[in-house]
Parts: sequence; structure tokens; C-alpha cells
Amino acid sequence: MRISFLRRFWVTFSAYVVGFYASTLNRFISKGAHNIPAHGGVLLASNHISAYETIFLPWAILRQHPFQMVWAPAKEELFEKPLQRLLYSSWGAFPVRRKRDVKANLVINDLLKDQKVMLFPEGTRHRDGRLGKGNRGVGKIIYDTRPAVIPTALVGFNRWKFPGFGQAATVVFGAPLDFSDLYEREDCKETHILIVERVMASIAALLKEEGAYVGEA
Repeated sequence: MRISFLRRFWVTFSAYVVGFYASTLNRFISKGAHNIPAHGGVLLASNHISAYETIFLPWAILRQHPFQMVWAPAKEELFEKPLQRLLYSSWGAFPVRRKRDVKANLVINDLLKDQKVMLFPEGTRHRDGRLGKGNRGVGKIIYDTRPAVIPTALVGFNRWKFPGFGQAATVVFGAPLDFSDLYEREDCKETHILIVERVMASIAALLKEEGAYVGEA
């Protein structure tokens, strides 16, 4: 997919503005960004504890890979007002209906041919920090597109206030996951569940390493 330099510059510039607030005025720390491949389809699968994540997570990614895009599905209500729709779309967000959205899944599948996409497999926020079950639809996407899957653990954003200063948060990017054994299985519900369970187990392991795992939702 060809993205204009102007748009990539705008996204990177916006990320650095956000990064100044996150990492200078606050204490947002990124670990393991070297695990994110520079090229090819990349799925960054993260736990979901705050609405702020879709703003701050791209900063951690683009600081490692400037002038690239980080695409993300977002609830369709954010696109109802023209100005919001223009702003969110310019940053790489695209609308998704709350229930199964075939069109959005097709967009994600197409993007994962050569782009970076962040997804929250739980499908809903858990502000208490607990880790919910992954949606098997994410397992289906991974099975169909076979991108580099980077488990991503977010810590601390559920305690952030906006605006605020000196607040601590951490993002940890794990090593790409290996699904070669599961790709040999039949394309079915059970396989998709096994894939997303492996993703969630990897996120849980990262949270445990940070001393931030508080159990299942």
C-alpha cells in the first residue's frame, strides 16, 4: 500500500507531539520496541485497559519506525462528527461496528499484507487491569493473514488522568509469536481459539514480568 509522504509526516509529527506529553511531561516508558519488524504485515496485539492507548501506543511504535503508519480499528461513534472523522482517519483509524463487522475485517486483512495494525483481542476495556479472553475473530485474522504477531502489554494507563503530569505507564513489546504448528491445523473455530489463546497467554506473561498481572476478567 502506498501512503503519501505528507500523510506519513503528519502521523509521525502527531506521534512526537503526543510523545512529548507522554514521555516528557509524564513517565511513559517503552520496552522491547526492537521486536517490531521494520517491514511487512505486523499485528500488535495488546491488552486493553484505557481509552488513551490508541493515542499513546503509536508513539512507542513510531519512535522506533518513524514515517510509517499504525492503523487501528475504532468504534464507529468516533466518526459521526466530520472534524473527528477527518482527524481520526488521518491518523490511520477506521470505524468498526460493535458486533461482527465483516467489512472492517476485510480492511484489516488487506492492511496486514504490508502494514502495521494494532488490535485489542479482548474487544473491550478492563479498567481494573484484569486480562479478558481473546476474541476468536482475532485468531481467524491471524490464521488468514499470517503477519508477524507482536504481543504487547500495557501497564498503568488505567490510572492516568488527562491532563496530568508525572504519571507512570509502560508498554512492553514481546518477540514475534510462532504459530507454525497451528497453521498446519484445519481452518476452523478450534484452531482460531488456540491461536488467540496463545496471544493472550503471551500478553499475560509480559504483564507478569512487569509485576502487573492481576488475574483474568
